[in-house]
Amino acid sequence: MKSQKFNVTGMTCSACSARIEKNIKKTDGIVEANVNLLTNSMNIKYDESVLSENDIIKVVVDTGYGATSAEKNVAKFKTEQNGPTDTELEVKEMKKRLIVSFMFAIPLLYLAMGHMLKWPLPKIFHGEENTITLAFTEFLLCLPVMIINSKYYKVGFKTLFNGSPNMDSLIAIGTSAAFGYGIFAIYKIGYGLGHMDMDMVMTYSMDLYFESAAVILALITLGKFLEARAKGKTSDAIKKLMDLSPKTAIVERDGQDIEIPVEEVVKGDIIIVKPGQSVPVDGTIIFGASSLDESMLTGESIPVEKSIGDKVIGASLNKSGYFKFEAQNVGDDTTLSQIIRLVEEASSSKAPIAKMADKISSVFVPIVISIALLATIIWLLLGATFEFALSIGIAILVISCPCALGLATPTAIMVGTGKGAENGILIKSAEALEIAHKIQTVVMDKTGTITEGKPKVTNIIVNGNLDENEMLKIAASAEKSSEHPLADAVIEEAKVRNLSLYEVNSFVAIPGQGLESIINNKKYYIGNLRLINEKNINNKLQNESSKLAEEGKTPLYFADEHNVLGIIAVADVVKPTSQRAIKEFEAMGIEVVMLTGDNKKTAEAIRKQLNISRAIAEVMPQDKEAEIRKIQEQGRKVAMIGDGINDAPALARADVGIAIGAGTDIAIESADIVLIRSDLLDAVTAVQLSKSTIRNIKQNLFWAFIYNTIGIPLASGLFYGILGWKLNPMFAGAAMSLSSVSVVSNALRLKFFKPIRMTKEIVYESNNITEEKISITEPNDKSEIKSNNNQNLDININKNKKNNGGNKMKKVLIVEGMSCGHCKAAVEKALKAVDGVENAIVNLEQKSAEVELAKEVSNEILTNAVVDAGYEVIEVK
Repeated sequence: MKSQKFNVTGMTCSACSARIEKNIKKTDGIVEANVNLLTNSMNIKYDESVLSENDIIKVVVDTGYGATSAEKNVAKFKTEQNGPTDTELEVKEMKKRLIVSFMFAIPLLYLAMGHMLKWPLPKIFHGEENTITLAFTEFLLCLPVMIINSKYYKVGFKTLFNGSPNMDSLIAIGTSAAFGYGIFAIYKIGYGLGHMDMDMVMTYSMDLYFESAAVILALITLGKFLEARAKGKTSDAIKKLMDLSPKTAIVERDGQDIEIPVEEVVKGDIIIVKPGQSVPVDGTIIFGASSLDESMLTGESIPVEKSIGDKVIGASLNKSGYFKFEAQNVGDDTTLSQIIRLVEEASSSKAPIAKMADKISSVFVPIVISIALLATIIWLLLGATFEFALSIGIAILVISCPCALGLATPTAIMVGTGKGAENGILIKSAEALEIAHKIQTVVMDKTGTITEGKPKVTNIIVNGNLDENEMLKIAASAEKSSEHPLADAVIEEAKVRNLSLYEVNSFVAIPGQGLESIINNKKYYIGNLRLINEKNINNKLQNESSKLAEEGKTPLYFADEHNVLGIIAVADVVKPTSQRAIKEFEAMGIEVVMLTGDNKKTAEAIRKQLNISRAIAEVMPQDKEAEIRKIQEQGRKVAMIGDGINDAPALARADVGIAIGAGTDIAIESADIVLIRSDLLDAVTAVQLSKSTIRNIKQNLFWAFIYNTIGIPLASGLFYGILGWKLNPMFAGAAMSLSSVSVVSNALRLKFFKPIRMTKEIVYESNNITEEKISITEPNDKSEIKSNNNQNLDININKNKKNNGGNKMKKVLIVEGMSCGHCKAAVEKALKAVDGVENAIVNLEQKSAEVELAKEVSNEILTNAVVDAGYEVIEVK
């Protein structure tokens, strides 16, 4: 068996990728096939004894698309530019098509609508005698638009003839029908002028639809251009990953230190790393010690102390110290290379998202064509003129023109993504916005996502009579000469308290332990337990230190030469909005999982503090991606929220990857959605926005089809014999335009989207580092939460409920989407079915539902009942 990746060209919608995948899977020798629309690629597992690479390419070509073998070596993604990428070429091509389309479509539209709207036109376009000039000019202006967009016709008709029509087929048929009827009208105008039949001239001069064809093509091309510009970010992410690795390495060979390209490093080489340099490959330290910043790979903010025998990871940064290590994993075997491979594989394995419009069009197009042909033939058999029968057929095709169908999804997506940007949410693809509404599990990275991502002082414990500020002042004075990030936390806390620092007489860094400093002619030590034990210092704060460690904090001992004087606890603190965001997800019925590379003790402390149901700790980058896959294999839709490079494979593997805006460029490039404000509540808003957008798309599709489908019986002449009604193609075009206006107008309603918050707002008011006061505010609720030093929360909530006779209570739900008596009955039935609801009354005018409760029923349960009935709850009062 052989696994191989292919690049695929010509795909424009999910119907394309589905058709290719279907045909590939039908081929003998194929074991597994996965076609990815977003990356324009497919991964194939096949039997080499039955199939060859050329056989697979031939199947794709016969389906109507192009395919080439893709190199598997990640070296192709090196940052050296060998010319524009496929995505850049696609955007450039679409931009050229867009400019040419509007260059001719705008004057064509002006010319076509000029007489009707009394716009000034040159004299050669006025009068019956110049009708043929006007018509032929419109024809010439339309022709370049059709030629520059010939891809729609090539792909559309090819897929149509292969029995798998897609959106291109609809565009091709609709515009060809309009264009063809326009040519027919030119001949009739010429005939009328030649035979002095001015009635015929005037009739067909009103039946020119060249502007319809050109404008439809221009608008569709605009949508395709915007789509192409947002696609294909995976390769950019991999290029940036490759850029992390240093280009050279200093290696000991034959007793000399020589600098060589990193590609020439072999297993067993002794590599030298100086302060400020990046580690070129993976290996084990054999000399020296240092503090390594691995945040670009592990996502953890605190540098790791490394000494002889410890493993080092390629691309990590040497903060301080000089060391040598033996190369073990080089080339494609390094941790960084494995992450690159996982990002590529995860991106390629994403299942294509089936567009609703494409599914409908596969049935709709053949039916419309059949009706048009059948109606034309029947009218000919009934004795109608050819012109009458042809106008019937053309009217059917024009009224079923795909303009509104083509706009149904992109207009809602465009407004939805714009609304997301207003709320600090960058949505990088329509697919992400569509699938986010199906999310069942949210997996969150800890450091930088749930927490602030940088250490802060959380506790100061003083042993004896030493003043707390005085101890902090001495510690900060000593730490100001240190390069360790924990030192930054101590110094920052001293700044917050406006403490002026002492002059340091002497400073010595003790690798892996801490520091020794002389201040005011007295020696002090600051560091870990290992330092205290090694200096034989009396330690009476061991229990306090253990408690702090259990809470996920790092205790820094402060001591003189004889006794431990105190402890300064440092930790990566939880963001103020993280707890509420987690509760919001749970209120929406979404499972929350915390995933972190940090130790189990720290992860468990954060899990308990935020009441998260599940936490997975000590997870390496490769394992994060595997954990996402495990959840997906259970049939659940997964969103991953992260900020580090180590999160990139998991972000790519997840159904929707959400990156924190303050995170690394790699995480942002690998994600589908980026939160600019680094606020987890924005992730909640993104899911809610997705739900609103999908609902809007479904409404758009309804409006797109209602005009078309209602008009088809009229266009086919069913009412002509009875009522004398016959739909002129001009009115068919008007109906088509009206459907487009309805779709766009409905999509604009998304501009009024506001995020819904179903849980209490939590506001952190911290007066000092040892005590926090948290207030929860909600209408008719008074709450107070206090936490002690170890951040275990004690909650006391006194709720004042509005009583209505005895124990009965009332709540009012503001409901969006109700419009008739059936809606009223459906909402009332859904609410009355909830345990604890005695009665429910809906007011359509006020868009409200008042429920009478016999016992306490949560807002979440009431909201879910209405949502399950097919409506949207805006607010619960």
